Amino acid sequence: MRQAAHSSRSRRPGRRAAIVLNVVAALALAGCGTAGTDSALATSSPGPTGEDRYALPSASGMASIASFVNRHTACREFTSGQKYDASGRNTAWGRAEVRDPSWGIAERAVCEDTFADAIALLAVPNMKTFEAAVREKDGHADFLVGRDFAVVPVNDRTFRDLTGSGLKFLTCDPNFSVPSGFSTRPALAHGCVLSNYAPAG
Repeated sequence: MRQAAHSSRSRRPGRRAAIVLNVVAALALAGCGTAGTDSALATSSPGPTGEDRYALPSASGMASIASFVNRHTACREFTSGQKYDASGRNTAWGRAEVRDPSWGIAERAVCEDTFADAIALLAVPNMKTFEAAVREKDGHADFLVGRDFAVVPVNDRTFRDLTGSGLKFLTCDPNFSVPSGFSTRPALAHGCVLSNYAPAG
């Protein structure tokens, strides 16, 4: 009996080892699949010129833009730009610009932050056109841009909240510089840059 018991115990580690190896192999295969999925999600698609474009966020439409903004700051009373302008509420950027084809704005909507200040939401399918218009026509507004949309908050606190969202500050100011630890990259339009630093308002 002792021998039988000893023989039985001597075989068990082999079975355990086989089970462990099978489990490890299964986990490794599952892990590879997961890593592949995560890598695909984390890797940004090239921009229109083939560059990384800072892995900028993208939106499928106005509701998607509003949802994105609302994850980082309040975006209340969402409405079309035309309806908002007719309401007589606080001025929102883009009332005239949306009617000017040279800006390349496909659609404009407006929502309000917690301070009842306007946030202009712009669908911009051709970002290079938009950036060129910023350079030529409006060097004063503070634009935060994604891959295919732009956000123009009025309130400085709201602007600060959105700078941590993945949107980048767009400026065409030739004298723009950043403190150490921040960076800039050329935007699509010559003479403009995107930065993860935004100066105080």
